[in-house]
Amino acid sequence: MKKKTIAVMLAAAMTTVSLVGCGGGSGTAATQAAATTAAAPEAAKDSAKAEEPAKDAEPAEAADGELIKVGIINNDPNESGYRTANDADLKAMFTKENGYEASFAYSLKNDEQITAAQKFIQDEVDFLLLSAADTSGWDSVLKDAQDAGIGVILFDRTIDASEDLYLASIVSDMAKEGETAVNWLASQNLEQYNIIHIQGVMGSAAQQGRTGALDDKVAQETSWTLVTQQTAEWNSEKAQQIVQSVIDSGTEFNVIYAENDDMAKGAVAALDKANISHGVGKDVIVMGFDCNKWALQELLDQNWNYDGQCNPFQAAYIDEVIKKVMKGEAITEKTIIMDEKGFDATTITADDVNNYGI
Repeated sequence: MKKKTIAVMLAAAMTTVSLVGCGGGSGTAATQAAATTAAAPEAAKDSAKAEEPAKDAEPAEAADGELIKVGIINNDPNESGYRTANDADLKAMFTKENGYEASFAYSLKNDEQITAAQKFIQDEVDFLLLSAADTSGWDSVLKDAQDAGIGVILFDRTIDASEDLYLASIVSDMAKEGETAVNWLASQNLEQYNIIHIQGVMGSAAQQGRTGALDDKVAQETSWTLVTQQTAEWNSEKAQQIVQSVIDSGTEFNVIYAENDDMAKGAVAALDKANISHGVGKDVIVMGFDCNKWALQELLDQNWNYDGQCNPFQAAYIDEVIKKVMKGEAITEKTIIMDEKGFDATTITADDVNNYGI
């Protein structure tokens, strides 16, 4: 499609943009649908389709009838079960049948993602969809996109950039995820917290949010100690090595706080190898994030203790933003925050596993 046309549409979309925090159940139908889908992604597919933005609408279409070109920059889909589900959701939405010509680029490194973004700008995509590996370093490339008449939509992760440089941000509240998890851990009322903290890719919004809450708590409480704090970069094998190293050192610990399910799985593999009990009423509390179905089953079986939800299904909301732009409508919601919760092994049900597992 012609860049002049899209530039005019983008200008119209940006004229009355306002910042709206959309957790819980406030605001528009789009916000309510986001909360519904986050609360029960599987159930929502069957019972709340009428509320989901754009899923049952007509295909997106450029003014001249051409396909809308989107460049999608994401983390490696093999990074985790969450990312696999996120990538599959995007690929199901951004198809020729739905009016799109989509190109994908993957990396866990910020510099490689920025290079991919610059290539998409050179290729004259109409929209750039971004899940940033790191929160910083994006101002220049986003300004280039804006100057080229390309609309930028953030998904999954926030960045440290002026809100004027992107159309909308459809994200999880990673800091709240961390706070929910740490508050749950505090509620266990242990006499001493000796924590193995396994971090995700450093600098990512997920790592910063899930780390920040724990760091704050450790700084406040003398009974909370980080036995080790290392990144496993979302990788199960690296997490297993970290925990094995602590076991080999003879250092005592009673909590594993892993920033995604795959790393928690690797940590548990090290515990099993050393015949260290874990789960409800056992020697070590195991915590993960993302709510993969297999991880929630570990909670149901009481082998793990806690799992924090992170909603990967953002494609329908991105599609809705694009459709609004193509119709010349203003984007009145700058930020849509997915509604998410945490699960406790002592209260989770089989229905929870089926309805919330990804």
